[in-house]
Order: sequence, then structure tokens, then C-alpha cells
Amino acid sequence: METVTFVFATTVLLFAGGNRVARSMMSDVGDYVGSETEISWLPNLDELMKGYARNFRPGIGGPPVSVAMAIEVASIDHISEANMDYTMTVFLRQSWRDDRLSFNHTNKTLGLDSRFVDKLWVPDTFIVNAKSAWFHDVTVENKLIRLQPDGVILYSSRITSTVACDMDLTKYPMDEQECMLDLESYGYSSEDIVYHWSENQKQIHGLDKLELSQFTIIHYYFHTETMNFKSAGQFPRLSLRFQLRRNRGVYIIQSYMPSILLVAMSWVSFWISQSAVPARVSLGITTVLTMTTLMISARSSLPRATAIKALDVYFWICYVFVFAALIEYAFAHYNADYSKKEKAKDKSKKRESAESIVKNGKQAMVLFSLSVAGMNQGLLIQNRQNRAQRSGEALGATPGAGAGEGEGDGGSRKGDAAEEAKCCRCKPIDADTIDIYARAVFPAAFAAVNVIYWVAYTM
Repeated sequence: METVTFVFATTVLLFAGGNRVARSMMSDVGDYVGSETEISWLPNLDELMKGYARNFRPGIGGPPVSVAMAIEVASIDHISEANMDYTMTVFLRQSWRDDRLSFNHTNKTLGLDSRFVDKLWVPDTFIVNAKSAWFHDVTVENKLIRLQPDGVILYSSRITSTVACDMDLTKYPMDEQECMLDLESYGYSSEDIVYHWSENQKQIHGLDKLELSQFTIIHYYFHTETMNFKSAGQFPRLSLRFQLRRNRGVYIIQSYMPSILLVAMSWVSFWISQSAVPARVSLGITTVLTMTTLMISARSSLPRATAIKALDVYFWICYVFVFAALIEYAFAHYNADYSKKEKAKDKSKKRESAESIVKNGKQAMVLFSLSVAGMNQGLLIQNRQNRAQRSGEALGATPGAGAGEGEGDGGSRKGDAAEEAKCCRCKPIDADTIDIYARAVFPAAFAAVNVIYWVAYTM
């Protein structure tokens, strides 16, 4: 029984507390709304819209409607070099006069719901170079209508659009790009509508405060022109043009510095011994392959069909130096092998000459023994030779004989000199000397090329 009594009392207290909370909430809402708010100054929109034809522009048949344009940039989300476009979110504000909506009830401006836009005539403004665009509708449609007593309308909307931007990537990543946002009337020519930038649009609010990941906005300006189409007539166009400068710090850290370090790494082989073939070959091949991977990864985010970029030029410079370091070792190693072969040939010649001397000595000993044993035969042979020599001198001694012998001696001397000169020309350079020269030539040449490169692409 006590438990039932306790539950009943608790229920009564909660019900009373809930009523007090509800009454307090209703009191707050009533205080906010105001039961005695003066709304007699509000015009009757139903009467105002009687006979209003939203399909016809204000003052049809008369002078063109003057539309003042203003833009506030909310964000620039993404700039793509591969697709040649950028994504921008803007608040587009258009103002014009429609005398059919003027009223005399009050001098206050009316702020109307976005659903009222569907009942009004609005300029058919579109973004000329937009690839895609959409209005925002969270939590309601991001549109604003303000109506002044004299019929001046302010129409504001929030738009996100992906806009085309033609880029010249010749100096990438040290380039500057100019992108634009073109606004134009789609159906009304200059005879029906005229666009102009608002007097208050001296600067774009929000554009100076934007911080982009890859670019810095260095300058922007407004442009007004009239486009002449032969088939449709003349159409007014407003353009917002802004210049972007690419931030180079990221590319210096991610592309230029690794390339420089890879080139410097390839020079380490100049201090490694010529006999360490695996070390020098593996170092050269590793630097070449790493440089190739770096080139491919840097080009993956860029369009393929485009001009040669500054980054490509630098990559190829580094690639040539890395490959040249590998070729330098091949050349030095070839000269070292050639020197070894020449030294081996010289040793074999010396060995053959020594063997010939020994052989000649043995033959001399044999001849000496034979001469001792057969002196008489040797004397007879010598006498015969002397007689033959005398008869030859008596028959063939002419003045030209000595000259011919002299010429033969001179020809043999010239042939020996030519062979010596040819041997001097073919003499290989010492492999260690090649490495010593490479240690100075490669860094000096790379530094000179870097100076030319940076001056050419930054000045």
C-alpha cells in the first residue's frame, strides 16, 4: 500500500512539473513572437502579384534592364592541372528595378522567403565557362530576396561551380596562371538586359583571405565586354579574372631536392676503387632507376598531352648526369682492362726475347764446337763466300745502289716513326686519372647547368 501511495505521489509531482515547464516554454515563445506586434505596414503580396507576368522582363518594349552584379568568394576548393579547371563557391548577388513590385505602405525593405523567387522574373544569368554547377539547399535553398518600396530587387544565391581554366604549364612548377569566371545572359541580348559591376564591388570580399594549398592569388580585376554572335546578336558579359602564382616550396622539397641528392649520390662512385665492380655498378644502376621512378611519379598528376614543362627539363638534366656517371665508370673500366692487356703483351714480348737470347746462345755454342771440329770445312766455306762477294761487287756496283739502300733505310725509319705515333695515339688514359677529372668536371658542369636553368625559368 505504501508503495502504491509513493508511485501515485511521484506521478502527480512529475505531471505538475511538466505543466509548469510547458507553461514557461509557451510564455517564452509568446514573448518572442509578440502577440501585439504591429504588422499593419506589411504590403499584401497577393494583391501586389495580381497581373504580374514573370515571363516578361520589367519594362518590356522599353530600355534594357540594368542589372548590377556583385560577387563574394566563399572558397576555392580545388585547382586541377590534369583537368584544367578549378572549383569555386561564390555568393552571387544581382540587383535590378521592377516597377511592377513597388509599394507605398512603408519605406522598409522586405526580406522574403526563397520560395518567392519562383514567382518573380529574374535575370537568366549563367556561368559561361562552367563545367558543372549547383545551388545549395541545406537546410533550405540558399537564396535571398529583398524587395524595396521603389521596386528594387536584390537576389542573392550561393553557387558552387567547377569552372574551366586554360593553363600554360610550360614553366610548371614556376608558373603563373590566369583563371576567370564569366557571367552572361543566356537568352536576353543587349537590347533587353545590360550587366555592370555594382558600385560597391571595388574589391571581392573573401578573396584576399583565401589560403590555397598550391597557389597564391597575387592579383584580380573586373572586366566588362559585349560578345557578338552573328546568329543571336550581342550579349553582355562580365568577367572576374584573377592571377595565381604557384607555391614552389612543396616542389623544391618533393622533386628538386631529391633529384639533386640522387645526382650527388651518383658522384660517390668516383671515389670507389676501380676493382670494386659490383659496388660501382649497383650504385649507378640504383640511381638511374630511382631517378626514373621519380620522373614517373611527378608526371602522374599532370595531363599527358601537353608541352614540355620546366620540371621535365630538370628531371632530364639530372637523369643525363646520373647516366653519365654510370657511363664514366664503363669508360674507365674499359681503359683499365686495355692497360692490363697492354702490360701483359709487353711481358710476353720480354719473355720471348729472353727465350730467343738463350736459344741463340745455345746455337752459338754448337757452332763453336762444330767450328773447332771442322776447321778446314769452315775455311773452305769462307773462301767460297769471299769469292762470291768479290764477283758480285765487280758486276753490280753502280752509283744508284747506295742511294737505294739509303732510301730503304729512310723508308724503314719512317715506317717505325708512324708505328710509334700510332701507338702513342692509341695509348689509353689511366682509369684513376679519369676518376680524378670526373670528380671536378661533373659537379662544375651540374652547377653551371643549374644556374642557366633557374635564370631561364625564374627571370
